[in-house]
Amino acid sequence: MREEILINVTPQETRVSVVENGVLQEVHLERTANRGVAGNIYKGIVTRVMPGMQAAFVDIGLDKAAFLHAADIFMEQDLDSASEKNSDDSDEPQDITNLIRAGQKILVQVIKDPISSKGARLTTHITIPSRYLVLMPDHKHVGVSQRIEEEEERLRLKKILQESSNEEYGYIVRTAAEKAEAEELTRDSLFLQKLWAEIQLQKKKVKSPGLLHEDLPLELRIMRDLLAEDIERVRIDDEVTFNQVNKFVKKFTPALTQRIEAYNGERPIFDLYNIEEEIHKALERKVQLKSGGYLVVDQTEAMTTIDVNTGAFVGHKTLEETIFRTNLEAANALARQLRLRNLGGIIIVDFIDMQDAEHKRQVLRTLEKALDRDHVKTQITEVSSLGLVEMTRKRTRESLEQLMCEPCQYCNGRGFIKTAVTICYEIFREISRSSRAYDVQKLLVLASEDVVECMLDEEASGLAELEDAIGKPIRLQAEPLYGTDQYDVVLI
Repeated sequence: MREEILINVTPQETRVSVVENGVLQEVHLERTANRGVAGNIYKGIVTRVMPGMQAAFVDIGLDKAAFLHAADIFMEQDLDSASEKNSDDSDEPQDITNLIRAGQKILVQVIKDPISSKGARLTTHITIPSRYLVLMPDHKHVGVSQRIEEEEERLRLKKILQESSNEEYGYIVRTAAEKAEAEELTRDSLFLQKLWAEIQLQKKKVKSPGLLHEDLPLELRIMRDLLAEDIERVRIDDEVTFNQVNKFVKKFTPALTQRIEAYNGERPIFDLYNIEEEIHKALERKVQLKSGGYLVVDQTEAMTTIDVNTGAFVGHKTLEETIFRTNLEAANALARQLRLRNLGGIIIVDFIDMQDAEHKRQVLRTLEKALDRDHVKTQITEVSSLGLVEMTRKRTRESLEQLMCEPCQYCNGRGFIKTAVTICYEIFREISRSSRAYDVQKLLVLASEDVVECMLDEEASGLAELEDAIGKPIRLQAEPLYGTDQYDVVLI
């Protein structure tokens, strides 16, 4: 598979696209004025403890207080005191009031960016990633990524870390470390230990709330997390960013330095693979399938739902075969949409009902296989009797839609607005109320052009009857800037 990473940089934002065989699979976006905070480490102050929710709010210096659940607290961390009341490593859930208290200073890391109206999600389980390893200062064991399946390789990696690293710390060996040399792992381990020592030093100097460690900018995070042997090349359209990325790759993965290229073409780099249009499509509800079927993607506060439809696809054999083929194609398409739109949390997929148990199994296997290349952790359930598949995808940052869009000013995010006829009837009722409550000579209705046209056409007789009933003239005035459901009744 031919895989490329394209990086587009402007003073306002950095955009990264992951392209596989010429098809856009992922888009990452970071704006200069609003960088994400996931991965950052802060010295915070507990502002409120809520025993009923087994959680607390922590001030880390952001606009909204961050959220810390009891399950995400490793131990009591009081930066003003050397006491450690909670050294219990049992599996029993701890009472939040025994773990932290209001006013306490605490070392935390952001695991989820603020999303919508919710503040950032925190943990005291500090982890610091590098190219091959993740340092866990509060643990002492070595774990290996589940994506490294060969048992012999897992044992080799564990042995290297156990022999070369400081026993005070724990590590997770990342997928990128498969087949890595011992020297590379040792270098990463030493780098992480020095970084943690620097954070500990900052902890003593910085006042609460304050930032102790900031995660890398987007372009360097991508190099750290995604750059691997299967990436054919990385193309960057900004000279300064190219130099920074090149320096970073030379330091951490020198074998891949030759794959970093500066792009100086006349065409914008995202036009090479029609990426701008693909991003535009990724913001639409409807996703067309090649067969003629389609998906409908609805993102809500609680979950994301994906509905599969046959659309114009009528098949060539039986109805069951048509449904099966549509679901197979949809399984591949929706796996791409999850990555492309960066959808997270609970996801419900409504496949078209299938009667054949083997067909259900194949559709589920196709979905699982399509998600294998997803770098974000996913979990999938079996197909239910209603044809629904429940799944989760880890969410740490806002989706593409949340980053690039805002609720419609007319419908407030509902996805629909009242019809012109409905607004006409609301105006009629408002006129009736106003004419009874106030002594007026005439009334002026300010409304959108659609509503005024409706009142003069379809509802002309109703308007005439209303004038007769109240005995007052009613004037209409179209306002081009009014939305369909906006209007004013002016008493004159």
